[in-house]
Amino acid sequence: MNIKRLLLAIAVAFIVIFVTDFLIHGIWMMPDYRATQQLWRSDPEMNARIGWMFTAQLLWAITFVLLWTRWADTAHLSCAVGYGLLMGLFSGVWAIVMYVVVPMPCEIAAKWFFAGIVQSILVGLVTFYVYKPKPQPVTM
Repeated sequence: MNIKRLLLAIAVAFIVIFVTDFLIHGIWMMPDYRATQQLWRSDPEMNARIGWMFTAQLLWAITFVLLWTRWADTAHLSCAVGYGLLMGLFSGVWAIVMYVVVPMPCEIAAKWFFAGIVQSILVGLVTFYVYKPKPQPVTM
């Protein structure tokens, strides 16, 4: 395992997650959250807990990249897409559970679920390119 590439891949994955979460939740889904504001914490309450959000995003990035390193030496681009898809499906289950336990519109849960899959595929692609193993010299 190449520690430098590992740490770089974790940092890049975290940045991608942070940026895409902002685009998904801070921009695209904001009208949905405003329309159902009685379900969510207020902005000051959310801001007071933002450290927990960053911690969750970092843990997601670490887990994602560490699992990827198990196959990285033999992986191809299609493997990165498939891995991202599977991780997105796996991590997206929480959106379905939240729809069951929180009185929210189905559209919010569906957006969470499908945006999470796209986000995971994107992180898979970025991780593939950042952690991609260096070609081994051919010896004869």
